[in-house]
Amino acid sequence: MPYILSLDEGTTNAKAFIISEEGKIISSASREFPQYYPRPGWVEHNPEEIWNAQILAAREAIKKAKLEPGDVAAIGITNQRETTIIWDRNGKPVYNAIVWQCRRTAEFMERVKKEYGDLIREKTGLIGDAYFSASKIRWILDNVQGARERAKKGELMFGTVDSYLIYKLTGKHATDYSNASRTMLFNIKRGQWDDELLEIFKIPEEILPEVLNSADDYGHAKEFLGNAPVSGVLGDQQAALFGQACFREGMLKVTYGTGNFLLINTGESVPNSRNLLSTIAWKIGNKMNYALEGSIFITGAALKWIRDLGLIESYEETEELARSLGSNEDLYFVPAFSGLGSPYWDPYARGIIIGITRGTRKKHIVRATLEAIAYLTRDVVEEIKRHIFVRELRVDGGASINNFLMQFQADILGVPLLRPVNRESTSMGVAFMAGLQEDVWDMQTLEKLWEVDRKFVPKMNEAEREKLYARWKRAVSRSLGWVID
Repeated sequence: MPYILSLDEGTTNAKAFIISEEGKIISSASREFPQYYPRPGWVEHNPEEIWNAQILAAREAIKKAKLEPGDVAAIGITNQRETTIIWDRNGKPVYNAIVWQCRRTAEFMERVKKEYGDLIREKTGLIGDAYFSASKIRWILDNVQGARERAKKGELMFGTVDSYLIYKLTGKHATDYSNASRTMLFNIKRGQWDDELLEIFKIPEEILPEVLNSADDYGHAKEFLGNAPVSGVLGDQQAALFGQACFREGMLKVTYGTGNFLLINTGESVPNSRNLLSTIAWKIGNKMNYALEGSIFITGAALKWIRDLGLIESYEETEELARSLGSNEDLYFVPAFSGLGSPYWDPYARGIIIGITRGTRKKHIVRATLEAIAYLTRDVVEEIKRHIFVRELRVDGGASINNFLMQFQADILGVPLLRPVNRESTSMGVAFMAGLQEDVWDMQTLEKLWEVDRKFVPKMNEAEREKLYARWKRAVSRSLGWVID
């Protein structure tokens, strides 16, 4: 029986899964790695700590499945997107990874956006924002001594986290179309790196990875992973879309992770939206598949924040605390810790809790945190509905296990939510992609592997729904532009 090893490198931990031919998770392992905050609004990772965590997780998953490394038929890699690493030929990073959440280049990107925003949107489908990789690359080249000169000589390589892991595993400097489309340097219509964008950001072409199909030959892993082929690569949100079997145009998923990410399949047409992102979903064979995306920076990270503050000991208790209240008692939490993403795109927004009274307790803040996740998701769905009819949402990610949140999400949206039996859609998606490359599955088989665990149907009346949402929008308005003098 062929087994797929899925490497799922996230923002706070590295996970690994062994997946069988029946699409079942046989074993899994996870290793956390540190987050670094050198200054307010700055977020970094140590790439070598990411690598070590990922390999330890992979070895543990193989061991727990009672397999040998040689039993792995293929490896899939999925990753936190936009996070930027530059390393040398020996695989040694020249600086920490600048994480997708990092806002150090926000002021620079505001200037770029004013001059080149329309051009960036037309070529990349992205909004000119510090969220994406281009300004992070430039920052490293400009601020690490000797980096720009070394890059021009071809001594350094840039990559998102997938590229770094691929290089460490196989020695190949490559990425896939989904990750390339998140750099703000890739022309998604032409399917290639864009010379004009490279000039705008002063980035030498020599440091860029080769762009391969999402199902392709990325080389063979080192011996400690059994020399298995790396056969599938996808950015995490595109992997979740694929793992949710959203193979047809108009199918929508939301992933509840560190942030929330909504993607709707738009087929072979490049969508155009003012406040959402157009992105490459995947490329298989000669077919490029696109998606419309809304990116919410902070959702699950807000739950981690209240845990770190000591308001909760575990995420599981949030459901009981939220249910202990009959309503939100007019308390709203806007978790704009590092600005707001879709549809606001305000890097200067900051978090607020509004509506506090003498009677406010931790249960009120916990409920407001869960509700904020649902409200932020509705903000994006409202934008999607301007372009495509939304019939239902397929949900996944850590917080999707919270039944209070899922029911409130269905209520505040007014559409059903479908939660699958297997909520590890990101890991499954890239495993499916790797399995396609190695002829373990075909597309028809993958559709049949997706199963519904529970359907959440809206119960809230429209008047109540709109009243709550209007109050949320008022709260958001007071968080916008906070750090501007």
